[in-house]
Amino acid sequence: QVQLVESGGGLVQAGGSLRLSCAAHGSIFKNNAMGWYRQAPEKQRELVATITSGGSTSYENSAKGRFTISRDNARNTVYLQMNSLKPEDTAVYYCKVQNRFPNSIVDYWGSGTRVTVSS
Repeated sequence: QVQLVESGGGLVQAGGSLRLSCAAHGSIFKNNAMGWYRQAPEKQRELVATITSGGSTSYENSAKGRFTISRDNARNTVYLQMNSLKPEDTAVYYCKVQNRFPNSIVDYWGSGTRVTVSS
């Protein structure tokens, strides 16, 4: 079992920055991926960025060049540095850890942290 504790959300003006953190507690398999998703009001949850245990990253198009995902493997923590924030980035941001076993994949989700960007 894995528990995820997110922090760092809040209210920020357009053009500002926030850094989200997600600490994973429990059984993290050596082959894994950690990521951030977001869900705006009336919209489906969408991928923002992911990073694998090998360090490979991927970003949703609107996040490229503005957001940076990183991880501290010693602390089982993933970060999302968000710069040049826009009102359309307003959403609840969720952390996900995916354990990639040889024959199965198991996902764990955090409870979310709210980001509000004012214009």
